[in-house]
Amino acid sequence: MAIRILGIHHHAVRIDAGGQPVDAVFDFYSKVLGLGHDEARPSFPGVPGWWMNVGEGSQIHLIGGASPSPFAKAPGQDPAAAHVALGVEDIIAAKAELERLGVPHFASQAGDTQQIFLHDPCGNMIELHQHDKCRCTSANRKA
Repeated sequence: MAIRILGIHHHAVRIDAGGQPVDAVFDFYSKVLGLGHDEARPSFPGVPGWWMNVGEGSQIHLIGGASPSPFAKAPGQDPAAAHVALGVEDIIAAKAELERLGVPHFASQAGDTQQIFLHDPCGNMIELHQHDKCRCTSANRKA
């Protein structure tokens, strides 16, 4: 049975490529695109950046710092690498389905939120997380 995806929660992009100052990237997303940022973004040592709010249900995560990040578990297993994050109905069931299908993945914990990362056949990284636990949704930012 396929994993039940409920929506795109965030798209994480690297902002330290090309030698551009990270503040210039923030200015682009805030002043050119008009996006506000999540002022309660948790601090991740060695991973500067911002979570830019896109409407009520998603964000763009601007991720800086060295690559791989201090949170990398192994080559190709860095939760701070560029990725798209999808909210799933049940993260435990999603993990069980990946294991049943033999799909390589790795887990990461962010506070009380479990994240599962996997790569598509082209190498693009995908994050799966419990849909109702993410700050990407504006209702969850109020708490």
